Amino acid sequence: MKVVVTGGAGFIGSNLGRELLARPDVDEVVALDDLSTGSRANLEGTDVRLHEASVLDTAALDEACAGASAIVHLGALPSVPRSVLDPVASHHANATGTLEVLQAARRAGDLHVVVASSSSVYGANRELPKRESMRTAPISPYAVSKQATEAYTVSFAHTYGLPTLAFRFFNVYGPLQPAGHAYAAVLPAFIDSALRGVPLTVHGDGEQTRDFTYVGTVTRVIADAVVRKVTDLEPVNLAFGSRTSLNAVVDELAEILGERPAVEHVETRAGDVRDSQADNSRLLAHFPDVSPVPLRTGLEATVDWFRTLPDYRA
Repeated sequence: MKVVVTGGAGFIGSNLGRELLARPDVDEVVALDDLSTGSRANLEGTDVRLHEASVLDTAALDEACAGASAIVHLGALPSVPRSVLDPVASHHANATGTLEVLQAARRAGDLHVVVASSSSVYGANRELPKRESMRTAPISPYAVSKQATEAYTVSFAHTYGLPTLAFRFFNVYGPLQPAGHAYAAVLPAFIDSALRGVPLTVHGDGEQTRDFTYVGTVTRVIADAVVRKVTDLEPVNLAFGSRTSLNAVVDELAEILGERPAVEHVETRAGDVRDSQADNSRLLAHFPDVSPVPLRTGLEATVDWFRTLPDYRA
């Protein structure tokens, strides 16, 4: 089985490439990535073949998809704050990019397509836990682009019979997730600051909550979906119902590091959701054997990975 992973040189994509190649059913993985946020270094030591191109390049998509059985579409321009500053770029990369991937899947012979949406689509809907049947209410351009991602995917299943599965990711974290840039996700940003001995930046009071999901769990679920060709005509939450405040994350890091990092509270950010927690009933119906990595275990593994990097070695 050949699998194409868009965004395959990114954080989740490069972890997924390793997981897919560990499956006996998969003999080839192609990463299609324009390296705008991904990195060649993420694929070092793997047999993943990098095809450097954008998902907006139809010829490159067709070349990468030739002979494939499935596409996992992770390619996107991430970050709510980035989308607030440049909504058009987010739309092109995320919404139009998904449409191009779905069209390529049809041209290649109706390939199985797994796509990454986001819990951000729930937006202003404050009800917890987040169920897939709930009203979506995106409050950022990024969230709108991800709603378009899943809506296009589901519509192609209904209209063209394309076998698809849309996952809503909830704050995925773990090794290979970059830090040290303006749009870094909260956990790598916290770890980066703590290891460098500078205050952790918390937007707001720190009592906002997230359903953090370790990347190893996410990639195992996706790989299983690809191998078994799992489909659904509705989006599926890929998280496990945990609810952890940012202040609690700081407490966990203090215990792992053996000292409490300083914290600087700043203003809340436009487009940020206050609370997030998944209902995982639909996920477990498809993947009854999956079990999440506990937050403490995942944080320890992520800190250990950071400490292997030159910038953080003692």
